[in-house]
Amino acid sequence: MIWKTLKVWFHKLGSAPSFYRFAQVVAPWLWAGFAISAGIGLYLALYVAPPDYQQGDSARILYIHVPAAWQAMFIYGTMSALAVIALIWRIRLTEILAMSCAPIGAAMTLICLATGSIWGKPMWGTWWEWDARLTSMLVLLFIYIGIMGLYAAFDDHRKGARIASVLVLAGAVNLPIIHFSVEWWNTLHQGQTIRLLGESSMDPSMMPPLIWMVIATKLFFGAALLDRARNELLVQDQSKNWVKQNVLPAA
Repeated sequence: MIWKTLKVWFHKLGSAPSFYRFAQVVAPWLWAGFAISAGIGLYLALYVAPPDYQQGDSARILYIHVPAAWQAMFIYGTMSALAVIALIWRIRLTEILAMSCAPIGAAMTLICLATGSIWGKPMWGTWWEWDARLTSMLVLLFIYIGIMGLYAAFDDHRKGARIASVLVLAGAVNLPIIHFSVEWWNTLHQGQTIRLLGESSMDPSMMPPLIWMVIATKLFFGAALLDRARNELLVQDQSKNWVKQNVLPAA
């Protein structure tokens, strides 16, 4: 009974009008959750968490850098899963969601690289170092940009999404390289300090702001993804009756 109900719900959500209404209702709540969690996280990071015993207050930027890096990789993993579904089952909404992930992932990657450079200047004495972790994250940004450019090169949105999805899957090989780069090569970038299994080397007093910022980035991704997908639906279906009847009169 539960499986049948979920199947019906997913089937309805796959229709453009149903997804548009769903996104219209859910996205504002995700934006509100993002604002609250980011506010709490930034307050804890700036005023409650102690300075690092070696890096001092410079380490506070890592509360933005680390969640952005994790989220950039999470978004690419999500986009890869959506690309597989799009290529196999040719579900239009999945194609839209996959392509909508790319700009958000690119933004997170850019934030990661920018904050890492700001941190690296006082710590390493340089804005940029061709470190394995930094270089593989830069490659990730280029892949995101390539996906966006390839998708935009086609007037046929569905054809562009399917071809760009192939690039998404090809670029997925970079994810394990990013993750294991600090183990495979000798790099300036510090190794893994937070572990889901086992003991983390980060002091427990520094964990709450990091957790709140991780939650914030997840909520940001959800809200931005729904908004971008909803807008893409309007662009693709602007001549259809459901847009003219339900959207344009309210605009």
